[in-house]
Amino acid sequence: MSVTSRLAPLRRFGPVNWMGLATLIQREARRGLQDYNYQILGPVVSSLLYLAVFHLALRTTGTAESNADLLNFIAPGLIIFVACEKAFECAAGSFIFDKHERVIADLLMAPLAPAERVLGYLGGCCLAGGAVGIAVALVTLFFANLSLYSVGALVFFALMGMMLHALIGILVGIWAEKWDSFAAVHTFLLLPLSFLSGLFYRIENLPEAGQALVRFNPVFYAIDGFRFGMTGTGSADPMIGAGVLLAINVALFALTYVWFRRGYRLKP
Repeated sequence: MSVTSRLAPLRRFGPVNWMGLATLIQREARRGLQDYNYQILGPVVSSLLYLAVFHLALRTTGTAESNADLLNFIAPGLIIFVACEKAFECAAGSFIFDKHERVIADLLMAPLAPAERVLGYLGGCCLAGGAVGIAVALVTLFFANLSLYSVGALVFFALMGMMLHALIGILVGIWAEKWDSFAAVHTFLLLPLSFLSGLFYRIENLPEAGQALVRFNPVFYAIDGFRFGMTGTGSADPMIGAGVLLAINVALFALTYVWFRRGYRLKP
């Protein structure tokens, strides 16, 4: 019997390795949610504290109706903010952890194309972010009256926002060698972009120069579009926001694909 006949036949995956892609998505989603005390309860408690502080502070000012309107305005932004934060943390943390544990080679050896790797991490991190967002949405019902204006807009801007943060997280995770780099990007880039995007206030209350500056912030369009999907009102045209987020996500996806294909900071 020849050597060739004794070898097992090569497994063909077709144009897309669906099994490998699903496995990577499952792995990343499970990794992002496995420690529920920290991964889910942590964001839920933080969101409750935000809402409780605003609720107590507003009781001393304004009317009950205006206070309720403000809480209803803040709640959607807080939901998408927490979901996006989880997507970024899941993506960046996964790479940095694998680098420190010296198991990043397992990813490179898997029979996955660069685009499949990007989609796998995106899918897993967006699932983790969505799970945390749903948990936060449930607890906000104690403080705000959540509504639903457009399911399509709600899902679209939620996905676009989580994809934006997950792609940034993948790039940061590939680039960073230490947890300090991850913390620096999160503290000095993403948090300011989120807090200065109309998360807790209406940008119409800002001076014209401030409003123009906020409109250069892509996180603003994710939060404003998600809020539009819930309340039907927003500070920007949803079509403009959708176009901005699509363009940025496509550019980030292309950059991530190139880094995976070249093995930038992944190959020894």
